[in-house]
Amino acid sequence: MSFSKWIGASLGWSFGPIGAIIGLALGSVVDAMGKGSNGTQTRSRRAYQGSQTQSGDFEVSLLILASIVIKADGKQDQRELNFVRQQFVGMYGKERANHAFKLFKNITKQTNISTRDVCYQIKQMMDHPSRLQLLHFLFGIAKADGLVTESEVKQIYTIAGYLGISPRDFESIKAMFYSSSENAYKILEIDKTAIDVEIKKAYRKMAKKYHPDKVMHLGKEYQKGAKEKFRQVQEAYEQLQKERGF
Repeated sequence: MSFSKWIGASLGWSFGPIGAIIGLALGSVVDAMGKGSNGTQTRSRRAYQGSQTQSGDFEVSLLILASIVIKADGKQDQRELNFVRQQFVGMYGKERANHAFKLFKNITKQTNISTRDVCYQIKQMMDHPSRLQLLHFLFGIAKADGLVTESEVKQIYTIAGYLGISPRDFESIKAMFYSSSENAYKILEIDKTAIDVEIKKAYRKMAKKYHPDKVMHLGKEYQKGAKEKFRQVQEAYEQLQKERGF
């Protein structure tokens, strides 16, 4: 697939702050595509009408938010960049990953990206399960260098707020990337004082919320991350089962 065809398939949201960022990253490529076809504009209008998030829309959103998180601690660690490339290769295959990473590096060079404006556009157009999946990927990128810094956590928390993700959902996904005796409770979004029946109820709720089928519409490339979230919910529940003996 040529670069122009790939980016054409990825630009469902080719307007607003996201369109401006991608436009700066690509320059004349986007201009030429815009003059030659109205396909992206048509899909953009459908997005406003509540259609499910498309794979390309999620991909572009991930590229922009990942660039914001990587710069949160004031530096770009090569391990984080390598992790992003590795994630792209695992999800998209080598050719598509190379295109995505090329765009990603151009996005990271921009200094005037408004986190709030980008997130508000994503919130307006992306379904909640897909936004939760975005957050999971962002924590993975932040931890790629072995440590999630305070500045990165603060940046992801800000992003989560703008995306309309609740503090409990934020803490649940955050707990998946830390080692703590309280993580199982946080992943299931309950307190340590919860009784057994409340734990069971919480597990059913979280298993439904994080089930991979919720983001099946994004395409098979994102199922690995979705399954990882689901697996950690199961492990949290099994841990509490063993600790409490129920």
